Amino acid sequence: METRDGSQSSGDEDCLFCKMANNQTDAEILLSDNELVCFRDSKPGARHHYLVIPRTHVGNCKTLQKDHIPLVEQMEEMGRRILEKNKVSNLDDIRMGFHLPPFSSVPHLHLHVLAPASQMNTRSLTRYGPQSYWFITVDKVLQQLRTHSKVK
Repeated sequence: METRDGSQSSGDEDCLFCKMANNQTDAEILLSDNELVCFRDSKPGARHHYLVIPRTHVGNCKTLQKDHIPLVEQMEEMGRRILEKNKVSNLDDIRMGFHLPPFSSVPHLHLHVLAPASQMNTRSLTRYGPQSYWFITVDKVLQQLRTHSKVK
């Protein structure tokens, strides 16, 4: 059942990422805690490309509200931890963010964590780079949530 904030306490039985978060697939989970799960992106846009998802179903970055700030911060922290775990030493050469609807392939909030950003190819830069009009960085999402009630 969906709540006002776009989250679902029990998840969505048809949502692939809800199934992954509940260990109902054979996906290799790289990091997890009570709130989040991290795994490799199936179509990597960089040498290191991971997804961090909340265990609770949240539709996408446009459904985020101010009270989701701690969740987004936890997602960013897990993104940094998976990079460190995989020996990415230059954390200034990374991209972390979300695809803006309707460019989100799975309707479950997922943070893209990519490194090294300086070595992404043209196709990846189109999808995840600074000039992409369908990708919003985690910093920008947090900034918008802190200054507005939701992501614009």
